[in-house]
Amino acid sequence: MVDGAIMRIVDAEGRDVAQGDIGEIFLRGPNVSEFTYNNDDAKRREIALGDLVTVGDVGYQDADGYLFLCDRKRDMIISGGVNIYPAEIESALIQMPGVRDCAVFGIPDEEFGEQICAHVEPLAGAAIDASGVRAYLGQHVARYKVPKVVEFSSALPREDSGKIFKRKLRAPYWEKAGRSI
Repeated sequence: MVDGAIMRIVDAEGRDVAQGDIGEIFLRGPNVSEFTYNNDDAKRREIALGDLVTVGDVGYQDADGYLFLCDRKRDMIISGGVNIYPAEIESALIQMPGVRDCAVFGIPDEEFGEQICAHVEPLAGAAIDASGVRAYLGQHVARYKVPKVVEFSSALPREDSGKIFKRKLRAPYWEKAGRSI
């Protein structure tokens, strides 16, 4: 831990989680600068917990005090009341032979609120299909984390930084649903 830094990991109600449990990470320290959003005090309050702030990461702290990041809160999928972290599924899927890159995110589901969707960018010439992706993931993640929807693209949309533009992939599903997450 950085000298003078304070960290709390909390649940959705702002209560500290038990060691090893996943929650949103809030920090304050000598290297975390004070800031405000231009003409938007409400937005600043949304990321505050007292004098601590969050950048939206979720994770847990182990018994030795090490912090493990699991995902971004805004990327978390809530399906049937269960929190599902896309980074775990992406980490398994990127290891599948024939997969160049991938993005996993939540899409609307009438019964469970959200369901898991994977967009896969295969390697050139790779012969993979949705059932193969689901079978592979079924060996590497819990069954309820296997995407029901698997789409393929020759090139996933990217930001200027090279990061996959999940918002562009996710938007058409939510527009069709007539609601947001």
